[in-house]
Amino acid sequence: MNEALKVKLRSLADCYEVSSFCDEDPSQFLRWYQPADGRGTVADVEVASFIASMLAFGNRKQFIPKIRQILETSDRSLGSVTEWLKVGAFKKDFPSGPTKFYRFYSYDDMQIFFGELAGILKKAGSLGEFFRTKMEEGGDTGGSPVREGSERPRSGLKRGGDFPLLHEIISQAFPKSAIVPKGRTSANKRIHMFLRWMVRRNSPVDLGFWDWADPASLLIPLDVHVMQEAAKLGLIPEGATASRKTAELLTSALAEVFPGDPCRGDFALFGLGVDK
Repeated sequence: MNEALKVKLRSLADCYEVSSFCDEDPSQFLRWYQPADGRGTVADVEVASFIASMLAFGNRKQFIPKIRQILETSDRSLGSVTEWLKVGAFKKDFPSGPTKFYRFYSYDDMQIFFGELAGILKKAGSLGEFFRTKMEEGGDTGGSPVREGSERPRSGLKRGGDFPLLHEIISQAFPKSAIVPKGRTSANKRIHMFLRWMVRRNSPVDLGFWDWADPASLLIPLDVHVMQEAAKLGLIPEGATASRKTAELLTSALAEVFPGDPCRGDFALFGLGVDK
């Protein structure tokens, strides 16, 4: 990659990684709760963010009201989405049945999703604590436990060793839920977007709660727009599919521009489309 392109991408990231980015983006739900002001807990923020990420596909004008509906329902009931799930209030407060809630997901699909979330929260108290523990135990991927003194757990890229990948552990934690992406070779964009929110630090957008995971190993959340812009720049081949392989290729290219923080390139590629 030539130096001029690197400078351009860094400039775009500086321009678009700002708090106003959240205004029309699903990342607005990262601040639905404000623990510092006594409104909710970090666990609430994690859960609200995870629900938002899992429904963040298709038309924003359609999915943002659906996310808001869930969080408003839980807040009216108990003032906390975490408690709402843990005590099972979603079973009476939220509809069930085969009718579609959003796109191809039904109300029954949402009930299954909420039920598996509730199980995690009852075990560990928070998503962060549950997934951190799973990483340290080696997850269910056949990887070795993370030993004291070893490098931080990986979120996306395998760079030697036999450690579990965080996005795979998240997928495996929801075996019954159709809403949480599965597949070891797919891009799993929604999970990687959630991980970007939780892991990247010192950002006006991303929260960086999970300081036990390494931002350098995140994979770029791969969507159609990101792929189009990346292909125009020659960062991925024309006609590349939305696969894990493509996400790894693009992430490696962006790591040249943003060492230690390749997902900052997500903002740069977003900006390329806006600046036209």
